Amino acid sequence: MSKAVKPFPRTLLEAVRYFADLDVARGFLAHLKWPDGITCPSCASQDISDMPTRKMYRCKLCKRQFSVKVGTIFEDSPIGLDKWLPAVWALSSAKNGVSSHELARSIGVTQKTGWFMLQRIRLAMKTKGFQAPLYGTVEVDETFIGGKVKNMSLRKRKAKPAQAYWDKTAVMGVLQRGGEVRAFTIPEPKAPYMQAGVRDNVAEGSQVYTDGHHAYRPLEFAYEHRFVDHLLNQYVNGQVHTNGIENFWCLLKRAIKGTYIKPEPQHISRYVDEQVFRFNSRGLLDADRFAVVLAKVA
Repeated sequence: MSKAVKPFPRTLLEAVRYFADLDVARGFLAHLKWPDGITCPSCASQDISDMPTRKMYRCKLCKRQFSVKVGTIFEDSPIGLDKWLPAVWALSSAKNGVSSHELARSIGVTQKTGWFMLQRIRLAMKTKGFQAPLYGTVEVDETFIGGKVKNMSLRKRKAKPAQAYWDKTAVMGVLQRGGEVRAFTIPEPKAPYMQAGVRDNVAEGSQVYTDGHHAYRPLEFAYEHRFVDHLLNQYVNGQVHTNGIENFWCLLKRAIKGTYIKPEPQHISRYVDEQVFRFNSRGLLDADRFAVVLAKVA
């Protein structure tokens, strides 16, 4: 009688139990990576022998030994897939993110190892390759990530008192209503970077709604540009508003302030990529979102 096939997990608890068996985890990732059969990464041969005691494969043609981790974010990591895969599930499904301390306590690794794992998973979450431009009605806005000026030391506040955002990272966001969001860091909130962010992500002729920042004014030559002036307490003018992208900023800052607390400026783009992925896959179930991330680990 054949062994019953385990049903695919639908919750984090089920995922931990499912992938606790290293053979199951290894077979799962192998099927995902090589749906047409295991292939040697060196010579592309499919004449492969299994080495179950070492959790490795061996190519009969070029004699190379390799694991299912080769060519993925898990490569060169001594951490087992029984910990990697639940970590991917946890980060992809947690609305406000997962801190390295929390992950370390949950799967039994050190904080540094947890941080390393999360950074690699965020790399898989990042959207890669060519993206078709957004179209239709698009909201554009920018925000700043960093500590509040009122919480800074007096020395820092006196250093550049005229610039409230001098010690923060500028992040720009573009949201297609009813569609996806794109967000990325920019060197500074000035016209060349802000206009380039729109032109690189939005199809010409689209309706672009922004706030009253003067850097967006030249967009009217290529787009149907309209804006609301927040300085005049104008936030909605019919269909013209930026409430959708403001909602995304709220989710991003909730994760940073509540979970990650004080990310270093050079890593902020990765936290932005993480939140962009979750926002764009918000209509999926946790199991489906997990599968999408695993499909991008190579």
